[in-house]
Amino acid sequence: MSPRPEPVPADQLRFALPPQHENVEDERRHRKERLAAALRLFGRFGFEEGVAGHITARDPEFTDCFWVNPFGMSFKHITVSDLIMVNHDGQVVEGRHHVNEAAFAIHSQIHRARPDVVAAAHSHSTYGRALSALRELLEPITQDVCPFYQDHALFDDYTGVVVDLEEGRRIATALGPHKAVILRNHGLLTVGDSVDAAAWWFITMERSCQVQLLAKAAGKPVHIDAAHAEETRERLGSDLAAWINYQPLYQQITRSEPELLG
Repeated sequence: MSPRPEPVPADQLRFALPPQHENVEDERRHRKERLAAALRLFGRFGFEEGVAGHITARDPEFTDCFWVNPFGMSFKHITVSDLIMVNHDGQVVEGRHHVNEAAFAIHSQIHRARPDVVAAAHSHSTYGRALSALRELLEPITQDVCPFYQDHALFDDYTGVVVDLEEGRRIATALGPHKAVILRNHGLLTVGDSVDAAAWWFITMERSCQVQLLAKAAGKPVHIDAAHAEETRERLGSDLAAWINYQPLYQQITRSEPELLG
């Protein structure tokens, strides 16, 4: 008879946490790899709509600059070497592609207003656009939406394609200290202290929009009470929790499409 298995000591179990970098070059490379992977995932999930949509990552050394996907390139094809770096004047300082004007107008003001934000994600996803057209916020009807409970906002205006900095500033003001903002008649925008967090918030927010639309189409959703919604947000709503939730997706995309790291 075999002896009863003994528990493995907790300090011998593996648990992934955000990496620490010894130098700025390593951190820059890491952010660019995560950015390219997030863009590939957005492509896989169907978040593309023509040339609309962008994810940015603040450069760790030149903090008034950010890395972003090139204008007119499919999310599904982007590699690390395709990414461009844009300065605070909207000029490309690394790379050989143009920048999306809307990406600069919106993201430059988000990064300027929120020094804590490393990455911001915006795209014209289907369910995000649908909810934005209803002028509604997300409601606490599932566990997965609770991270956004009282931590997202509505930009209640639409004046056309965002190409000027003043409109970007207004969006940044509407976002305030939150992790996400719904842009009326436009779509979703999320932020985080890592590319992983910003991407995860966007992905799970898009799914939460879908669930809310489905639930309301089927009947009258039952709300989670305020105290439990708040408690759930405190447990699941941190950028660290978002980073952890995102890791299986990062593993999937880098293993199935390793060329994105090139």
